[in-house]
Amino acid sequence: MELHQFFLFLAIVLIAARLLSETVSRFGIPSVIGELLAGLLVGPSLLGWVSPNVTMKLLAEIGIILLLFEVGMDTDLYRLARSGAKSIIVSVAGFVLPFLFGYSVSTWLFDLPELTALFIGGTLTATSIGITVRVLNDLGKRHTDEAQIVIGAAVLDDILGVLALAFLYQFVVEKHASVQVLGEVSLYIMLFMLLAPLFAKLASIVIDRLDQNAATPGLLLTMALSLILLFSWLAHKMGVPEIMGGFAAGLAFSQHFRIHMNICLPFTQCAVLRFGASPKLAHRLEEQMRPLIHTFSPVFFVMVGVSLNLNAVNWGSGFVWELAGMLLLAAFFGKFASGYCIRETRRTQMAIGLSMIPRGEVGLIFAQLGFTQGILNGELYAALLIVIALTTMSPPFLLKWFYGNEPKDKGF
Repeated sequence: MELHQFFLFLAIVLIAARLLSETVSRFGIPSVIGELLAGLLVGPSLLGWVSPNVTMKLLAEIGIILLLFEVGMDTDLYRLARSGAKSIIVSVAGFVLPFLFGYSVSTWLFDLPELTALFIGGTLTATSIGITVRVLNDLGKRHTDEAQIVIGAAVLDDILGVLALAFLYQFVVEKHASVQVLGEVSLYIMLFMLLAPLFAKLASIVIDRLDQNAATPGLLLTMALSLILLFSWLAHKMGVPEIMGGFAAGLAFSQHFRIHMNICLPFTQCAVLRFGASPKLAHRLEEQMRPLIHTFSPVFFVMVGVSLNLNAVNWGSGFVWELAGMLLLAAFFGKFASGYCIRETRRTQMAIGLSMIPRGEVGLIFAQLGFTQGILNGELYAALLIVIALTTMSPPFLLKWFYGNEPKDKGF
């Protein structure tokens, strides 16, 4: 793409995102819906001004990584750990149920081939953590107990999705799937998720010391952004989604994440070393990062809309609508039911179930891979696009309605 064309594309994306997010917000609709609609408007579905090219996708990836960095900074790791078992149950249920429902619909009702059914089931397993977090943030619910469970479950969903995608991709390319390779990928992911926040925490302490003695402005922002990019690269190298690198870096700068180390030397008393980011550092970094996050994260949501080319759908095909309708039920109820697999109040279960529904970019990756590899034909791909579009666009409205009907505390 020519440089001047890139400038034009980026200007269109940013202006469309801002105008439509502002417009829908005035009607009480979450701003992420405006950004998704902006993608449909300027993308191949309607005006065709912006295409899902590599450069714009790279900017979108930067946007979602920065958003996950912000999520990491706001995440109380100990509070997340307390809901860990619940997050794991919700994540596994939210992965297994849609997969089984999608696979069963494909094989039993539509008699599709085994590999095709596996790809369709895999497409339905995804939960877009970016969309979920943005909606909860728009509604002022990111710090609720159900949000902590959903964030943990969505992170695990991404990891399970990567494993499923790696397994299916290897099966397609090499005509067989190796359990050994899948085990190695699982080990790398586990090591990264355990060690990355610790190393990032130590790096954040060094950055804090450097910033306190910096002779020139901007050191904190530069070093923090470098750490985010470095850990995103490291995540990719270890077979983990790049956004997990941004999440790990965000945890490191969070004032809620502290490291306690017991050091015992011969003939001396044991000493306890405590490492943690100061609230002042977290506040300074948040103030400096916010303009970047608010600039780049809308690019991601616009590009999700751009990638949903609704012109690829054969709207006159009865088969497409029948398959899309059945898969939509499987996708919706498979995720929604995951909220009811843990012991919580009925309202919390419903909030978790609704928050797990958005598919977004992860579902598109599955569908696109199946289509490019010839596993999904045009009609199957079109049906999945309908499902992804509706499961991406409807949850913000459902969550808005749900939280809008919360019982108000009566004053005395």
